[in-house]
Amino acid sequence: MHSLHDFVERRPRAAFLAFAALHLIVWTALPATLRPNLPLDVIEALTYGREWQLGYDKLPPLPWWLAEIAFRLIGRDFAYFALSQVAVIAAFAVIWATARPLVGPVGALLALLIVDGLHYFHYTAAQFNHNVIQLPLWALAGYSYRAALREGRLLSWVLLGLSLGAAVWAKYFVVVLALPLALFLLTDRDARKALRTPGPYLALIAALVVVAPHLWWLIANDFLPFAYASARAEALRDNLDHLLRPLEFTAGQFFFLLPALAIAAPLLWRADRSPARAADAFDRRIVTLLAFGPFAGVVALSALTGRGTVAMWGYPLWLFLGLWIVLAFRRASEQKRFAQVVSIWTMVFLAFALVFIANYAVLPHFDQRYRAALFPGDRLAGEISARFRAATGRPLAYVIADIWTGGNIAHYAPGRPRLLIDGDPRRAPWIDLADLKARGAAVVWTGSDPRTMPPRFQQAAPNAQVQPPFKLKFHWVPRELEVGWAILPPQPAAAR
Repeated sequence: MHSLHDFVERRPRAAFLAFAALHLIVWTALPATLRPNLPLDVIEALTYGREWQLGYDKLPPLPWWLAEIAFRLIGRDFAYFALSQVAVIAAFAVIWATARPLVGPVGALLALLIVDGLHYFHYTAAQFNHNVIQLPLWALAGYSYRAALREGRLLSWVLLGLSLGAAVWAKYFVVVLALPLALFLLTDRDARKALRTPGPYLALIAALVVVAPHLWWLIANDFLPFAYASARAEALRDNLDHLLRPLEFTAGQFFFLLPALAIAAPLLWRADRSPARAADAFDRRIVTLLAFGPFAGVVALSALTGRGTVAMWGYPLWLFLGLWIVLAFRRASEQKRFAQVVSIWTMVFLAFALVFIANYAVLPHFDQRYRAALFPGDRLAGEISARFRAATGRPLAYVIADIWTGGNIAHYAPGRPRLLIDGDPRRAPWIDLADLKARGAAVVWTGSDPRTMPPRFQQAAPNAQVQPPFKLKFHWVPRELEVGWAILPPQPAAAR
């Protein structure tokens, strides 16, 4: 450990790259090996992303575009797991760049090890989605915000605006980051000086320029995704929810933070509270804001509205917590405490990896819990496409199904057929219904009577011919999927 401490001091870049490489390799290899079927969020991303829309009915499009780019560049399922870890490592790189001038290379590495105790950065990040892509964008906003306030460079202010604008394309949740940053700028005695410079206004302009195309789409579509966002936050039940809902979110986040706090424990125990040499009071206030401001924003909004929260909203909230701990509780440079932190991080890292292995490679053989990762998506796609071609003499071009069932077929079937989600043109307005009728479609459903087409598909496929159902085995486990399906026969005349 003494040698490792010296290595980090002498070769900080190599130390960071080694940490990043370990993270990338382990948390790409584990899900790529143990998840034979892509998870729901990735299936959804590949269904939506290929359409290249400025907006969709659920969420902003950025992560879905990135998933489609990964498909076109690589075309293998491991790419989506790697994409998640690229986003995580990009966030780590920005945190590292923020921390090094304040706490040195050893302190910066410890800041990363602490936040790596959160499952948001590995176990659940194995599913690339809107939460994961927030990480590098929020980290970049924090880095550029501090740089703009401390150095006053206009480039840093523009970078802040660009990162916040890009974060809107990732998830509207960025509001709980933007509001604390704005309030700090208005209320902090040192930060307020920036208001007399062009910087904050350039940041606002840059953010608006980046957001403008999506904002135009939102206005034109009556802010359609906001209905989904509202549905995710449970409605107010009674006035007690103004207290209970924030407490529930706080308790959940504290539970998730326990491994990170365990890693940080050697720094917290009998800590030296003397200020860091490279950080003054203003720096400490900025880091405190970045570490706790967004969390306080979520709690405040929940208390104000009484609406429910979602545990996974915690993804980007704690990016700078490790830096705050290292900055506030010194002794990070002591070799003994460094060794203790690294040892605890190693145990936590291995524990998460072993739990992941157990959940996907061991437990499925003993419990009966449904796991989407073992869903026979490739087999389903192969069967439907082959049966459709045998019955019609044509390749499968369209599927009518729910997002999970149809999305698997759309991804794994030859030719990547397009999906009319839930048979509802409002959910997939990019589908040309005349072309769908001309080329025909497979209607597919699971979880209900396989011999009766669900009523929700009747309007899109009124003339569909129900076919004999069939069963497929899940990957690795003695579980079967019963599939109902129907053929909407091609009607070439419909194209004219």
